[in-house]
Amino acid sequence: MALTLISTPLDITTSDTAVCEVDITSGITSTYDSYEFHFVNMHPATNNVNFTFQVNASDDTGGGFDTSLIASGAFRAYLKEDGSGGTLAYDTGSDNARTDGFQRILSTGTGSDDDQSVSGVMTLYEPSSTVYVKNFTAVGNGADHGDYTVNSFMSGFIDQTLAIPEIRFKFDSGNIDAGTIMMFGVT
Repeated sequence: MALTLISTPLDITTSDTAVCEVDITSGITSTYDSYEFHFVNMHPATNNVNFTFQVNASDDTGGGFDTSLIASGAFRAYLKEDGSGGTLAYDTGSDNARTDGFQRILSTGTGSDDDQSVSGVMTLYEPSSTVYVKNFTAVGNGADHGDYTVNSFMSGFIDQTLAIPEIRFKFDSGNIDAGTIMMFGVT
């Protein structure tokens, strides 16, 4: 499997250039069967917020990222900074039951302390298919607002048989103060 860097739609290294959301509205085509979105040290301005995504189908390009239904499941492992509280569990708060809201990528509320952020990879499979729903997986690690380190595993599908040419990433509240998002085509 080889990755081809298509774009770096976000590269914030200082809080002077904070953004509310990152929209990728070009580059997701039939050129690749899968696309990976690498997010590195995504740091929120607001405490206890979730890093999320939603898509626009080809019949809603330029729309509000609010009509595609998503079904998903999540589990996570976490451990408190002092070494206590370790566990592995299904996360009912991060799954979607075919809803049109934004989907959490990690099952944790990220903290806004200077040393807290989330990093990981979200993969979108066959976004140009006009036959099948669009499967996705996400794995990542973050420092949550309660001073836990959380390793999260998310998977699901976008219940859409139209092509998916656009995707939006954002925290569910406040700005993205720092971080990098890179989009890769997978061959």
